[in-house]
Amino acid sequence: MGGFAKEAEVSTSLPPAKAFKAFAEDLDTLLPKVAPQAIKSVERLEGDGGPGTIKKITFAEGYGFSYAKHRVDVLDKDNLLYTCVVIESDFFNNMVEKISYETKFVAAADGGTSIKVNTTFYTIGDIQITPDLMLQIKEASEKRALILKAIENYVLANPDV
Repeated sequence: MGGFAKEAEVSTSLPPAKAFKAFAEDLDTLLPKVAPQAIKSVERLEGDGGPGTIKKITFAEGYGFSYAKHRVDVLDKDNLLYTCVVIESDFFNNMVEKISYETKFVAAADGGTSIKVNTTFYTIGDIQITPDLMLQIKEASEKRALILKAIENYVLANPDV
């Protein structure tokens, strides 16, 4: 198995506990509500939402791929750490075995949150990362960033969420 890792850091004005709640705990309900143009539904296939839970995200028509199954590995409210693994998706195109996301929510000096995401892509066998696959990954990351911004805006506009 080959692969590569990518780190990203984004800021939000949401305080850490609120950011964790929105981007980890409540993600299933918020995704289709705030980004219906991208996410058709989120269905819990197994589990109670905590570690071991398997969810299926169905993307909207024209999104670029149709579904992804995620497994929650860590949902740590005390340390504000969320880890999930995409275990199946038509995005993989017989090239990617899985994608792991480790997300840490760290208090920022301004009262907001620095969200640090370590993403690791695991390829099948000796498959090398091609420029086409890199472009697909970049486009998917850009779409993900837009969805996260939509969630942030929704939570800021609806503070009781």
